[in-house]
Amino acid sequence: MKNIDKDLPRSRIRILRPLRRRTPAERRRLRRGVYLLPSLFTMGSMFCGYACIVYAMRGEFVTAAPFIGLAIVVDMLDGRIARMTGTESAFGIEFDSLADIISFGVAPAILAFAWGLQPLGRLGWAAGFLFVAAAAVRLARFNIQTGSPDKRYFVGMPSPAAAGIPAATVFAYPWGFQTYAEALPVLAMVIVPALLMVSTVRFRSFKNLDLQARRKYPVLLLVALGLALLAAHPELVLVVLAYGYLGATFVELAWHRVRRRQGHEEQKDESATKDAKDTASGL
Repeated sequence: MKNIDKDLPRSRIRILRPLRRRTPAERRRLRRGVYLLPSLFTMGSMFCGYACIVYAMRGEFVTAAPFIGLAIVVDMLDGRIARMTGTESAFGIEFDSLADIISFGVAPAILAFAWGLQPLGRLGWAAGFLFVAAAAVRLARFNIQTGSPDKRYFVGMPSPAAAGIPAATVFAYPWGFQTYAEALPVLAMVIVPALLMVSTVRFRSFKNLDLQARRKYPVLLLVALGLALLAAHPELVLVVLAYGYLGATFVELAWHRVRRRQGHEEQKDESATKDAKDTASGL
């Protein structure tokens, strides 16, 4: 057997031997590597926010605004990857929040200030700071909200969606504003999302979207149509998505209130009819 082993190549001898079990230290190193994967995506999101700030300070708004959109995509991926691989951790949650403050708080505020708030002077940078503060409060509140009863909704506007409003607006109209009167409407673009982030209005989360369901051909066709429209008219599509998400929330809120009023009226009618029947039967 010794002579046979000498004649066989080393690769074949390794195949014939049983697989060696990993030591606890090797398993810990492998586990740390898996935990590193979602953090790399978080780092990429933070880099996008930093790049947006740099290009906004240069006045290159066409280049700066898409970095916020890219940060939104990367931020969605890091959470899904962490859940799919079972690598969610307290460090990842805190790291993600710190990155989101840069990408969805500081970056859109500086972008909006350099683009349209600068002619307003102190009022402009005060509005930008309000957006940053609201994003920080929104993220802090989200971190302490454990065991939410309804996973379909966010309490308050998500910071990526709020950052998408100024980013899409700047990308659609990158020329900006130079006078005080022209810059006044920009305040609404910054202040309204900031107030919605710290509000109690419920926004759709889409976390219950089943990506593993079969026979979802219409969904695939809609995604293909959306990508085609995005390639053809990216400015228009991004503006529609940003403001459509905002508008759809209030449409849904109004619809629920109308349904609730109709339900109360039906209950009143039923109770009145029941009382009338009881009175008639008593007579």
